[in-house]
Amino acid sequence: MLSVLLLLTACQPEPAQKSAPVNHAPLPSIAAPPYVCDFVPLDAVRLITGVRDPIVRGDFDLTVGQELDGNNYGTGGCWVYDSAGNKPKVLQISLSPGGSKEQVETEISQGAKPLPEIVPGAIGNYGQDSSADDTQASAVLVHGLNRVIVDLWRGVKGRDNEADVVAMMKLVAPKLITDAAPDPENTKD
Repeated sequence: MLSVLLLLTACQPEPAQKSAPVNHAPLPSIAAPPYVCDFVPLDAVRLITGVRDPIVRGDFDLTVGQELDGNNYGTGGCWVYDSAGNKPKVLQISLSPGGSKEQVETEISQGAKPLPEIVPGAIGNYGQDSSADDTQASAVLVHGLNRVIVDLWRGVKGRDNEADVVAMMKLVAPKLITDAAPDPENTKD
């Protein structure tokens, strides 16, 4: 009888472990150290990805040299990976001289939401991919020919991932776009 009782007890499923509560704190409104990839605040990365000890690669060069129309443009990227498991990419922020106002307007006409003004003279959009996992979101900001993209590949379930990419854009774009791009009045659209 005791062996039957032990066997029944051993076959019972273990109680489900409670997951950590979701941190709903908003991202900081001012970029502050410590930074990853030069300009990206580590605390903001931790909040929107849920990864406490991320693996980070990349940097930004705001003085790359002559591109496209003879003006200097910055370029670069910041790739953030989960440090656990198979180390998937969770966040990517990129800067390139490949943007256009028309591309942003097209995205907005097809359902993307317009970004609030982040940098005077810049235009942007954001959204969440409805066909992807519900924690994936992105934002794009264009100033002249320069473009910053914030791609949240895997956000935190229970957080507002769209609001997170907008907040991250507000933290990084003013430094990346205004320091990297020439005056948009002197560039081609």
